[in-house]
Amino acid sequence: MAEAAVLLAVQKIGFALGGEALKKARSLFANEVSLLTQLPSSMSRIKSELLVMQAFLGQIDTRTDSNQVLDAWVQEVRKLAYSVEDIMDEYVYLIAQQQGSGLGGCLSKIVRRSQNLVAFHQIAAQLKELETNLVHLSQMKERWIKTTEGAMIGSSRNASEKQQNLADSSRFMDEDDLVGIDQNKKKLTEWLLDEDPVGSIISVWGMGGLGKTTLVTNVYKSERKEFQCHAWVSISQTYEVDDLLRRMIKELYENEKVEKISNDIREMDHIKLVERVRSWLEKKKYLIILDDVWDIKAFNAISDAINVDDNNGSRVIITTRIAEVASLAHDSRKLELKVLESTEAWDLFCRRAFRKDKVRRGPKELEELGKKIVLKCQGLPLAIVSLGSLLSLREKTKSEWEKVYDRLSWELNNNPNLDNVKHVLNLSYNYLPRYLKNCFLHCSMFPEDHVLQRKRLMRLWVAEGFVEERGSSTMEEVAEDYLKELIHRCMLQAVKRNEFGRIKHCRMHDLVRELAVSLSKKENFSVVLDDLRMVGKTGDETRRLSVHNYSNEIQSSMELPRLRTFMVFDRSMSSSSSSFLSLCSSSRYLTVLDLQGISIERVPDEIGDFFNLRFLGLRDTKVKMLPKSLGRLRNLQTLDLYDSEIEKLPSTTRNLKKLRHLFAQKIFIPNYNAIDNLRGVQTPKGLWNLKDLQTLQGVEANMEFVKRLGNLTQLRSIRIWKVSGIHCKDLCASLSRLRYLSHLSLNASNENEILQLGGWDHPPQHLQMLHLNGRLAEGTMELPLFRALGASLQKLYLCWNGLVEDPIQSLSQLTNLVYLCLDKAYDGQRLWFGIGWFPNLKELLLHDMPQLNQVEVEDGAMPRLEFLLMDGLPALKDVPRGIEYLTSLQTLYLKDLHPEFRGRFEGSDDKNKIQGIPNAYYIFKRGDETKYERLS
Repeated sequence: MAEAAVLLAVQKIGFALGGEALKKARSLFANEVSLLTQLPSSMSRIKSELLVMQAFLGQIDTRTDSNQVLDAWVQEVRKLAYSVEDIMDEYVYLIAQQQGSGLGGCLSKIVRRSQNLVAFHQIAAQLKELETNLVHLSQMKERWIKTTEGAMIGSSRNASEKQQNLADSSRFMDEDDLVGIDQNKKKLTEWLLDEDPVGSIISVWGMGGLGKTTLVTNVYKSERKEFQCHAWVSISQTYEVDDLLRRMIKELYENEKVEKISNDIREMDHIKLVERVRSWLEKKKYLIILDDVWDIKAFNAISDAINVDDNNGSRVIITTRIAEVASLAHDSRKLELKVLESTEAWDLFCRRAFRKDKVRRGPKELEELGKKIVLKCQGLPLAIVSLGSLLSLREKTKSEWEKVYDRLSWELNNNPNLDNVKHVLNLSYNYLPRYLKNCFLHCSMFPEDHVLQRKRLMRLWVAEGFVEERGSSTMEEVAEDYLKELIHRCMLQAVKRNEFGRIKHCRMHDLVRELAVSLSKKENFSVVLDDLRMVGKTGDETRRLSVHNYSNEIQSSMELPRLRTFMVFDRSMSSSSSSFLSLCSSSRYLTVLDLQGISIERVPDEIGDFFNLRFLGLRDTKVKMLPKSLGRLRNLQTLDLYDSEIEKLPSTTRNLKKLRHLFAQKIFIPNYNAIDNLRGVQTPKGLWNLKDLQTLQGVEANMEFVKRLGNLTQLRSIRIWKVSGIHCKDLCASLSRLRYLSHLSLNASNENEILQLGGWDHPPQHLQMLHLNGRLAEGTMELPLFRALGASLQKLYLCWNGLVEDPIQSLSQLTNLVYLCLDKAYDGQRLWFGIGWFPNLKELLLHDMPQLNQVEVEDGAMPRLEFLLMDGLPALKDVPRGIEYLTSLQTLYLKDLHPEFRGRFEGSDDKNKIQGIPNAYYIFKRGDETKYERLS
């Protein structure tokens, strides 16, 4: 639907009417009374109309199936919303341009003002035309859509019935088609029959198509006899509470005459229906299945009728795609379904694709192609069954199966035999809150199987304008909430979490991505270009363009006047500065320009013309210098120069008042054996005046900068290089003012430079990660600093520190530490971990400490340690004494220890001490090859 486009248009109007823009407009239009009244009033009226349209679109998104009249009207709404967005961007640009025209002669300022006033009058005329079009659209809806209301109601009923039929069909699968459910079935059965009071509510959850209904049905059929009464109620997205209660009553009264019950309850109001259910269930042991619950309100709506804590052994099982709904159950009674393993997926596919064969295994020549088709399903049972059934009807030839594989995307969107897959996945999208729809579609711009990085997504969503303000939270914090919600709704899959438990990487299931690409094309949200196919068509209306695998030079004649986003994922793309500039030269509204990883060497001066640019990504490019015109990008929020060739920022960087994230760190010596293996950029004057900066990674220290660093009060993350002893006093004073700081990295200018942190007497309360790279002044470990960080610090790197006393006892005050790395940090011989120290530590890394010959762990130290790496400890002859006490240890890596270590290990009791560690390896070199020898 067009709901996502309308949301963006509403947000753009809100920004144009915001305090800062409105104040500038009043100053500009002081002598233009007509404009002063016309523009804000027109915007407000249009915004009001769009808000009502947005609410209407939200309703029909979940209530109707396909309707051609409605689809045509929605398409017109979408076009109008995009026009509003274009006009608002132009308006804000003109306001900013007028404000920035203070330089130059008097005549040029008068000419600029005159030109802009003409442009503002044109905008006023366009807004007037838009208002007329809005009235026309409203009349069109009344004229055409109202006449099809009956069809819409019927379509809504059909959509609901279709959802019901799909749910019901999952309840009648052949037993022979049930693959990979044995373990979950056993667990669910145990929960049903145990006497634990926390088990009154059980939830089974996961993405659509995983087989939640199938699993619960299988258990329901076999175990319902253990209950005095039972009921199965499927809950559609458009449920009516009283209808749910009536269906429940019919199921509970299974031995009564259905006709009599139907007549009896048809006229009952809500209260009487609740009373009927309660009276029937009273003192009974019952089992109720609530299938496909979309929100907690649906459960709460009927919870009055069922007393889930009746102590009679009754059970309610909820199936859902939403993590929040699953949380209605106790954590110990939540069953999250996962995709099938590859062997299970292949087995299920064969059972369907070759169901007419006795052995259910096809010809050998089809196996490789069949496994490629199964791989596209990524373990999703519904897709595997559907594609297997489709192929069972086709000729068992390689050419026929290749056709299906090559046009799988088309098949999913157009083949009626796969409608159930499309419908199940579409339901999840339709039920997304409007603020998540643009974020979801945006993920389709990334290539298939691409790992999505949390921080990058957050910054892109903020730049695109998808993120709405929520109280005092930063936009990035809200964006992270959006990401969590998409994962909790199973629209994205978590791949990796960091040491703090936060999502680090996620991805899109291939079939969910196919849905997103299809919707993006329909919504005119984005276009994807690659060699094999072009999803959508580039043209005047293209708003976002993503290049995945496009070997040809982008045509210089291509004009994309409404382009907002240009992203490149083909690192081999031959792209000179002139080629991308020619593409973007007509794109006055460009918001995101991400050229990460391509071979571009120069950024042209014309980059400053992109007034709307909020994200500029030059990460891992060969760019050596930025033009001074960079300073004209007054709306720029993210400047990503990580691992580029840039060593110095232009002086005009100080003009980027809205800059929130600056990445400029570069890997200088790849082998990491030098203290200065990473470098930052020289700090331009005035950088300390960019008050919105939250991330500043990779700048070099100088006296003026360290003194004024405290002005950047919004900083959350900073990495500073080339810190000298003379900087430390002022640097500590500045750091004490950064109360939001959560990540800090200080790096000395050389091995002999001493970092003195005694002046840092007020460390931020939220500091989570600290990296100290350089020699530390004597007594640093005993400073109040480490006591003050005890409650917040979770990750600590100590490198090149020259410590002569065992630092572990001092560091043990950091009770919330989950990650500790000592790298060339300690010149002593013994490390001792005492009882109760580091209660939350999960990862410990000991690197390159040539004198260390003994590591001792007492019983009760590091009780949660999961990962231990010991590398470059040539004096260490034995595994840590007391390693057997680390009962949570899952992974142990030993590398470059004493030459006698391997022989002593084989001839001692140490081998028995590590038998309980699942993954214990000794790493060694054999020629140019690294070998991993299992020790346990």
